[in-house]
Amino acid sequence: MITPVIMAGGSGTRLWPLSRAAHPKQFLALNGDRTMLQQTVERLSDLPTSQLITICNEQHRFLVAEQLREINVPGKIILEPVGRNTAPAIALAALLERENDPLLLVLAADHVVAAQAAFTEAVMKAVPLAEAGKLVTFGIVPIEPHTGYGYIKAGDAVAGAYSVASFKEKPDAETAAGYLRDGGYFWNSGMFLFRASRYLDELKAHQPEMLAACEAATSNLSLDLDFVRVEGEAFEACPADSVDYAVMEKTSEAVVMPLDAGWNDIGSWSSLWDISNKDESGNATSGDVKLYDTANCLIRADDKLVALLGIEDAVVVSTKDVTLVAHKDRVQDAKLIAADLEREGRCEWELHREVHRPWGKYDSVDQGARHQVKRITVKPGAKLSVQMHHHRAEHWVVVTGNAKVTRGEETFLLSENESTYIPIGVVHALENPGNEPLEIIEIQSGAYLGEDDIVRFSDIYGRTC
Repeated sequence: MITPVIMAGGSGTRLWPLSRAAHPKQFLALNGDRTMLQQTVERLSDLPTSQLITICNEQHRFLVAEQLREINVPGKIILEPVGRNTAPAIALAALLERENDPLLLVLAADHVVAAQAAFTEAVMKAVPLAEAGKLVTFGIVPIEPHTGYGYIKAGDAVAGAYSVASFKEKPDAETAAGYLRDGGYFWNSGMFLFRASRYLDELKAHQPEMLAACEAATSNLSLDLDFVRVEGEAFEACPADSVDYAVMEKTSEAVVMPLDAGWNDIGSWSSLWDISNKDESGNATSGDVKLYDTANCLIRADDKLVALLGIEDAVVVSTKDVTLVAHKDRVQDAKLIAADLEREGRCEWELHREVHRPWGKYDSVDQGARHQVKRITVKPGAKLSVQMHHHRAEHWVVVTGNAKVTRGEETFLLSENESTYIPIGVVHALENPGNEPLEIIEIQSGAYLGEDDIVRFSDIYGRTC
């Protein structure tokens, strides 16, 4: 059996403003109705797999759990206390499965694979090699001299694959063209198949300090619902490195399995344009869009009408709080805008106007110096934490559904068009006891309206902040 290990970390800032730190691209539906994480999981359906392992950070744990629940795929979710790149993350999964010692199929959560049958065939061809002790990396058959990917130079043929002669850094245009002309080079996909014990053996040989730190971090695991927490201090002491640098470039047992399956890492808006359906003028659109004399553009309108007139080779992304307009040749630099916003202390690098929580979501529809209006949606059976605020009062109006409200010593129900007031300093909670989503309008008023003005007394999701 194969144990899939899906790496769901990363911030995807090159796809800002849609991808943000609190809700990065792997949790977005960029190419279809499913999110990229969900598409990655569903890609495994024709493979003989055991329980899924997903690796993410604390901040994204409920996004992962909810998206796996939506497609009815249970699994273990390993939480990284801090990011230490891919080599330690894979080590955590290998150590977790050390007793069973399965083959680990390591995948990124944010890649597109258009041809599932070809993907399945390549993985199954790689199984005998991994069972024989090889460390298999999947090399994408290149279709152009791409400068945004690393390359793998193939050596001698090995049972349908090739030994790895060398790994190449991202090349310039001339070098990439040479690779394509010479043949025998593959794009480095960052997908792997190897036995758990073989990976740990190689890590011990080449990165013993990293392995020791990961062993210490997994020596005292904490289980919380579907989440597996490792020892934070030990993992923080772990050296950071990618699996390529830590293991694959050093081992003598690496082989590359060719993969020609319509792979794309959606590394930028122009990459998304490449794989999107387009009209006769080469425009890829999503949402309410009007185009006049416009060609070869990507337009995404999430909440309002977007009209373009006389524009070529542009990317326009309109969210509820940000609009990005860029030439397709410059979209890689969207990450620079996000970095500037972070340095300036603005929230748009991290959060959308609509923010997801384990109990549902809220949308900040209006804000002033001493007031804020939110539209709050609570999932059936979900409950916000028991909490209070030092600086703000709240007025709740039920729009749809039924609300169970705790206010001080009182507990009562509110129905559609009913409301209540929560004074400053009063302990309160909101719960949806029904079978349908609860939607309320929350009007906050006070001298300070930040999200950090929350004192939690209890929380069914185990949050403390």
